[in-house]
Amino acid sequence: MRTSILSSPATRALCGACRNEASMTRATASFSTACLSKGDNRRPVTAKTTSRETRRLFSRSRSCAYSTSTSTPSTSSDTTASTQQKPHESSSSDKPIPRYYALFPTTLPHGPPPSGPFDIDLRALRREFLRLQAASHPDFHHSANQFDNNSSSSPSAEQQLAARRKAEATSSLINSAYKTLSSPLLRAQYLLKELYDIDLAGDESTDYQNGSDPMLLMTVLEAREIIDDAKSEEDLVTVREENEERIKESVQKLSEAFAREDVEAAREECVKLRYWMGIREGCDEWEEGKGFMMHH
Repeated sequence: MRTSILSSPATRALCGACRNEASMTRATASFSTACLSKGDNRRPVTAKTTSRETRRLFSRSRSCAYSTSTSTPSTSSDTTASTQQKPHESSSSDKPIPRYYALFPTTLPHGPPPSGPFDIDLRALRREFLRLQAASHPDFHHSANQFDNNSSSSPSAEQQLAARRKAEATSSLINSAYKTLSSPLLRAQYLLKELYDIDLAGDESTDYQNGSDPMLLMTVLEAREIIDDAKSEEDLVTVREENEERIKESVQKLSEAFAREDVEAAREECVKLRYWMGIREGCDEWEEGKGFMMHH
């Protein structure tokens, strides 16, 4: 009866290694029975031995089953942990340093926010910009090629043209990076695009034109009216001063928002700063009778 435990249905429930042992035990039991029936003098395997082998086999089977069941939650746990980490994949700290920041390692050694500050030392940025431009200017490479022409291994015309084009591309990239990083507005738009895939240089800022921020619209309309009605530069003094204060406040709020990675706050403040910069340009370009021209 104990041998019947090793019947086919039970054996199928075991792992591969245990099934092999089950087959061996079943064969041993059959051999023992045959010996007893024939009166074989050889010492057969007793029922007690078979029972002992059966218990050992099923003990191992339970161990295998337990091992399998405990390993499964580990996989589930790993999957859960991986799922929980997905929201952090969009974090700016998980992304490579934006190209413009990487061009100025001396001025911006810590990279963009939140690792580095949003505010930039503009004097230090300009010094590094001038050094980079001097090293990559196409005229510098042209002079270097003329110097190399005196040697026996002077480059071909194609190589000189390729080197000049590369220098021009590098110089253009450095110019664009400097222009962007020098302006708080362009810098904020660049960070939102590069780190969070939010393109405020497009049409997203027009959301506020649909009445989502009445106070902003009212302030912009009042400034526009003052500029339109101005008869002289003196009429713009008050609106200029008030607008400059708004610009400072927006830049400070942007710095704080990027530092704590508050993307929505940074986006909203960037839209406001875009309007404040438009008012500044309207004041700077004012001419009597020309009217207000909003740049954004």
